[in-house]
Amino acid sequence: MKKHEVVLITGTSRGIGRFLVEHFIKKGTIVNGCSRNPVEWSFPNYKHYIADVSNEADVKAMFSSIKKQHGRLDVVINNAGIASMNHFLLMPNHTARKIIETNLCGTFLICREGAKLMKKNRYGRIINFSTIAVPMHLDGEAIYASSKSAVVTFTQIIARELAEFGITCNIVGPSPIETDLIRGVPPEKIDRIVNNLAIKRLGRSKDVANVIDFFIKPESDFITGQVIYLGGL
Repeated sequence: MKKHEVVLITGTSRGIGRFLVEHFIKKGTIVNGCSRNPVEWSFPNYKHYIADVSNEADVKAMFSSIKKQHGRLDVVINNAGIASMNHFLLMPNHTARKIIETNLCGTFLICREGAKLMKKNRYGRIINFSTIAVPMHLDGEAIYASSKSAVVTFTQIIARELAEFGITCNIVGPSPIETDLIRGVPPEKIDRIVNNLAIKRLGRSKDVANVIDFFIKPESDFITGQVIYLGGL
């Protein structure tokens, strides 16, 4: 990535999103981020937006500000997402709808508005997030995995629709990542997932960043619509 490129990362309040902010700031990149709540930290060349990615008004206002400030957008990383692990018979409808609205509709809105800015310069990199829960068909994650499976299909289709504008669209599918977000998951479930991987360890945020770095390289302009699952699934 060249210095001073403009990046948007969603879901930056903690976990992988927060890690990616620091990762790209160290590269000299101009980073924009968002979450539903304010953050208590700041970095040079970083602007934080309070926005719900599933709220169209929030998303449009954020992109309007990015356009006004920078006039362009080079990279979008759709990290924001929510999960709820529960047997589908016990899943409340409002919880299921929120997962789908955030993970799928939120990704759609960010991609749509981001692509509009990228299209002007005929260049862009879109990275969306799936999960190994999709190919592993993990019990208790029917709605979450379905929403992320839809993100894969969505990304592969828009990869075709945006290719003529020099915009690539790819997907990273993390295994369980070593952050505070997995603390509420029963250890035996994490162990069962890890033991099904070829590389039997928890993922790290830097593993995710490595895949993203590969997808956004200028030399990766012939790679689009692809999924990389972590851990040797």
